[in-house]
Amino acid sequence: MLQNNYFSRRHFLQTSGVFVAGTTLAGNLSQASSVESKQWKVAIVQDSSKPTLGFHGLHAAFRGLPNVEIVAHVDSNTKNIEQKMLLTQAKRHYTTCEKMLEHESPDIVVLTSRLPNDHLEQIRLIAQKGCHLYCEKPLSAFLHEADEIVTISEKNRIKIGMAHHCRYGLGFLTMKRLIESGKIGTPLTVQGWGKSDHRGGGEDLMVLGTHILDLMTFIFGSPECVMSDIRNQGRPATVSELTKTVEPIGPAIGDEIYAVFRFSGGVRGIFESRRHLYKGNYRMGICATGSKGMLSLRFLDGSREVQQLRFSNIPCAPPNDSITENIPLKEDRIIPNAEPLDSLYEQLNGKAGVVPSFIETNRFAVWDLMQAIQENRQPVSNVYNARQTLEMIYGVYAAHITKTTVNFPLTNRTHPLEQTDSQ
Repeated sequence: MLQNNYFSRRHFLQTSGVFVAGTTLAGNLSQASSVESKQWKVAIVQDSSKPTLGFHGLHAAFRGLPNVEIVAHVDSNTKNIEQKMLLTQAKRHYTTCEKMLEHESPDIVVLTSRLPNDHLEQIRLIAQKGCHLYCEKPLSAFLHEADEIVTISEKNRIKIGMAHHCRYGLGFLTMKRLIESGKIGTPLTVQGWGKSDHRGGGEDLMVLGTHILDLMTFIFGSPECVMSDIRNQGRPATVSELTKTVEPIGPAIGDEIYAVFRFSGGVRGIFESRRHLYKGNYRMGICATGSKGMLSLRFLDGSREVQQLRFSNIPCAPPNDSITENIPLKEDRIIPNAEPLDSLYEQLNGKAGVVPSFIETNRFAVWDLMQAIQENRQPVSNVYNARQTLEMIYGVYAAHITKTTVNFPLTNRTHPLEQTDSQ
């Protein structure tokens, strides 16, 4: 049975008073009013002194939401700080989190760093003040750190929303609903691809594979086990051949990864990434195949094109009478009194890493976090499923190194590429 951990909860409003999945909402207006009436104070942590490939729009996620005040912008790099604060609409600037927390009491702090080794120290500090968080993925490069972050969140009774924002993308939400309604019949396989650019293989698994693996668990639940094959220039990769990664994202190996997960009900999940496969043909996305057909969806990184969710009645080799159907995507979610998204597109598109796909999904992610705080529940994308994604990455490496099927949950929390007894 598929997990229904999103559509069974009260999250997003529609004009009809029902959810995007069609679940009737009782008392939704009062819940929304509670979130809307609270005065929210938000701080943005965006240290631009560290070289990265860019930001993913988290610093603008709260733009245009009702009753939100951006009280602080934290950045040790003061160059062009006025322009940065104009983008985030922050009232005051601080060079460190410590200084900011001495003078401010934000309800939510946004951690925009895409470097996973930044997060634990920041979360330790901020959680002590009782602030909730919206955190960039990956949560951490190390599972024992992810375990500690979970403990910190529970001890301090805070919510951590994670920027696995595909869970809030209309296309993937529609795909999940259609699978649960039987559109593809009995689910058999979900196949996902990383970006497969110059980071293809181990780095792609960590940086972009997190989205793919997280979507698999969003739709099909927790994995039971994994098998994998990792290659380096065609040969089985070894732990002595660590990849020189573009960004510091923890240890990685291989320029080619093929991993197979098993989910409840016998569903198989395949993740694949190969270096330099991307040559203008954007492969990143997922395809779910069942006994009656398949649904496929590609990422639209930085594009305002309409995302195409496609259904094909081909469950295996194409028959002569096969058809392909474009599934219309209708956005019915409403955040009361929020600034229209079209207005934000015009204001923010192309500015400091703020692209249309991030504007929409980040907005719904932080709105869900605000509701989760008010309702004392976990947001849809949270610290627990972010830790599970990292555990799946560990499992891929462990299965390759040991040449066995690795079961979840993992009992050994040490990174497989750092275990001396495996070398």
